[in-house]
Amino acid sequence: MIGLVVGLIVKGYTLAVKEQAFLNEQPGNSGSKTASSKRKKIQKSEDKHVSSENGDAYVHTDGDNQMSLHLNKLVDGGTDGRRIGKLFVSNTEIAKGSNGTIVLEGIYEGRPVAVKRLVQAHNDVAFKEIQNLIASDQHPNIVRWYGVEYDQDFVYLSLERCTCSLDDLIQIYSDCSQNQVFNKNKAARAMIEYKARLESVKNIFPDLNLWKANGHPSPLSLKLMRDVVSGLVHLHELGIIHRDLKPQNVLIIKERSLCAKLSDMGISKRLVGDMSSLGHHATGCGSSGWQAPEQLLHGRQTRSVDLFSLGCLLFFCITRGRHPFGDSLERDINIVKNQMDLFLVEHIPEAVHLISRLLNPDPELRPKAMEVLHHPLFWTSEMRLSFLRDTSDRIELEDRETNSDLLKVLESTGPVALGGKWDEKMEPAFINNIGRYRRYKFDSVRDLLRVMRNKLNHYRELPKGIQELVGPVPEGYDCYFASRFPRLFIEVYKVVCRYCMEEESFQKYFKSNVD
Repeated sequence: MIGLVVGLIVKGYTLAVKEQAFLNEQPGNSGSKTASSKRKKIQKSEDKHVSSENGDAYVHTDGDNQMSLHLNKLVDGGTDGRRIGKLFVSNTEIAKGSNGTIVLEGIYEGRPVAVKRLVQAHNDVAFKEIQNLIASDQHPNIVRWYGVEYDQDFVYLSLERCTCSLDDLIQIYSDCSQNQVFNKNKAARAMIEYKARLESVKNIFPDLNLWKANGHPSPLSLKLMRDVVSGLVHLHELGIIHRDLKPQNVLIIKERSLCAKLSDMGISKRLVGDMSSLGHHATGCGSSGWQAPEQLLHGRQTRSVDLFSLGCLLFFCITRGRHPFGDSLERDINIVKNQMDLFLVEHIPEAVHLISRLLNPDPELRPKAMEVLHHPLFWTSEMRLSFLRDTSDRIELEDRETNSDLLKVLESTGPVALGGKWDEKMEPAFINNIGRYRRYKFDSVRDLLRVMRNKLNHYRELPKGIQELVGPVPEGYDCYFASRFPRLFIEVYKVVCRYCMEEESFQKYFKSNVD
């Protein structure tokens, strides 16, 4: 059905453009035509007020009254612009893109939209973007498309309006010194406008917390990153390769909470049938500094090019706007040479584990988007503790086996996972408490997992002083052990991935890997 709708709309759009080209050749003709969306129902748009840089579109949410006044001003002529079919296009610019593309404020069938205006010479880009948006935008993490209009010079795409880009959000809440690193090449006037826009966005989101005191991403930050992955999963399930994934092409909208949406599908490609790649001569390219090595070297492009870009984007979010391949002028060279630096995320072993795999120079070795969606980087404390408890239960069964490979490999991670004897990293009061019930080997990963499981299962029975020491379940309890043994979780996770991921008791953790 989607294919039929896409075909009808694009066919109608193609015929309309040809008709317009004929009319434009006639003397004195400067009319416009309409080729709008065939959708019967479109969700009500949020009330918004505009701002942006490049890409698709952003808008600020300031309240119903202000938005109503803003819409009335547009419709009643308070703002310069003109009507093209069902679309009113204002002269208020939101953003600029490449090849003469401009994003403007507009109203489409009574709703505020971002109008992406492309020159007619690039109508093939518009065709492609329309096709892929129609196929993919019924998803909460993909920017929605409402309709298309055109005149003799331009194609006008009406798109969902958002608040700002992910790049804006990170820059706003990063240190000023880091902002200068990423924006030093902007012209003086553009820089002034850019800073003013960032300040206006900050006024809308005055109290966002994107990072914890320990440098880890906050739950909100993890949620936005996971939104990006979710959108990518959807595209890849449809056979669409985005090919230009970067923070500027991820837009932020305020719904019940902040939500990230993938945008700018202008150079995306859709795989046909059983195709798995675009071949060695795929047209179009992504953005400098965010492309996979095979894109830079004009090699075979698969869905994995998006996963490489995703690795750079996740690093960018976690590190307050830094890049794993250095400053902008040297990134492409470093990408081709596989010279990355993950030092800034070394304090988060789960991030190192995921990002290093995403940035693997061999596209065949990068994880799939669905696997990333379920990676423990995005797990809650409750899920982490549940996983460790289930692992401990599984290891207890292994005790009955002789020469267990699982147990041997688990214990071999001790030097990395524990960093020495684990009793030396814990308070005497805690060690005295656990010693009342049984004896433990303080260099054993299995025994530490057993302690964590037992105290978690009997948390309410612990003395009040011990409860205060380890913190509340689940966040405090998880943090207590993670801060003392930061590598424990990911080392245990890797062992379970190797030996237990297909077992029924672990399906809920590895459902992305089960065909």
